[in-house]
Amino acid sequence: MEKEQMLTGYVHSLESFGSVDGPGVRYLIFLSGCAMRCQFCHNPDTWEMKVGTPYTTDELLKKALRFKEYWGKEGGITVSGGEPLLQIDFLTELFRKAKAYGIHTTIDTSGNPFTRKEPFFSKFQELMKYTDLLLLDIKQIDDAKHRTLTGQTNQNILDLAQYLSEIGKPVWIRHVLVPERSDFDEDLQKLNDFIKTLHNVEKVEVLPYHTLGSYKWKELGYEYPLEGIEPPSAERIKNANRILQTGKE
Repeated sequence: MEKEQMLTGYVHSLESFGSVDGPGVRYLIFLSGCAMRCQFCHNPDTWEMKVGTPYTTDELLKKALRFKEYWGKEGGITVSGGEPLLQIDFLTELFRKAKAYGIHTTIDTSGNPFTRKEPFFSKFQELMKYTDLLLLDIKQIDDAKHRTLTGQTNQNILDLAQYLSEIGKPVWIRHVLVPERSDFDEDLQKLNDFIKTLHNVEKVEVLPYHTLGSYKWKELGYEYPLEGIEPPSAERIKNANRILQTGKE
């Protein structure tokens, strides 16, 4: 019998006990590679696709399963990045094998690679068969401001949100609150209006911008684009939580 040919993925880092990226205790896998250039990115060292450590899906699953007893009923595996959808074949194989062990699977994504064009769309539909939850980052609802903030359009990201609503796939919407970039009342209201059109959103989270990753930009020789911009005040965080109806006002 011919041995199954396993895919190799490039992994930036692993975290054994995550508590914020999905329900319960999570085993976090951060994949390498991202096409977005978010001005607030705290992991610019994940941008390059093949800078990470190569793993097969079996190697990763073996590492994760050592912690399964700590996950309880709610926990499981979350794959983040970088942008995990850039390694969609690897991700699908990993999640297909994870579901065979009854593991809860979550993707933390910016949605940037999403398209309804082939061959990506069929691959994404296959991936969804083995995915329990998506954490979808909507960086800015305004397309022009989104392009300034990330270097990319948000049109296909919003289309991803709509598609996930169409198929009833559970989603947590996340919004990074950045002063002078994504913290505008009118945009937060537009984002809330958009979220209300979706039928699959289990949770909305405001993630306050922080400067903890700025040193990485300097280490990599990049100019930090948000130099001088401080994290949002407690008042602005409360305001965003109120407008986005997160329940954390």
